[in-house]
Amino acid sequence: MARILIVDDSPTDVRVLSGMLERAGFQTSSAASAEDGIAKARQELPDLILMDVIMPGTNGFQATRTLSRDPATSHIPVIICTTKNMETDRIWGMRQGAKDFVTKPPNERDLIARIQSLLK
Repeated sequence: MARILIVDDSPTDVRVLSGMLERAGFQTSSAASAEDGIAKARQELPDLILMDVIMPGTNGFQATRTLSRDPATSHIPVIICTTKNMETDRIWGMRQGAKDFVTKPPNERDLIARIQSLLK
């Protein structure tokens, strides 16, 4: 069973995403800030990370860049999951090391398919 870390400061979004993922058979954990997400990723080494962008302090783009450049976590695929839906956001996210970019609220089937594709 794959383990997915959700990094998002919105308890509602964490609850919705956790529900989707757990229904699909994934184990989830969460972090409410980018800084906590980076620390948890280094500690837990999840199979995949769902990363929000807009958070207080360090944003999701910065956290994705940190994780993708760290030898201990660079193998973990990051999917940016955000309300930001401009093409420039998508391009910037991918340049920071994200493997995919999903706009909130995600379609459950589409999100699960993208995750499964990255975990193969």
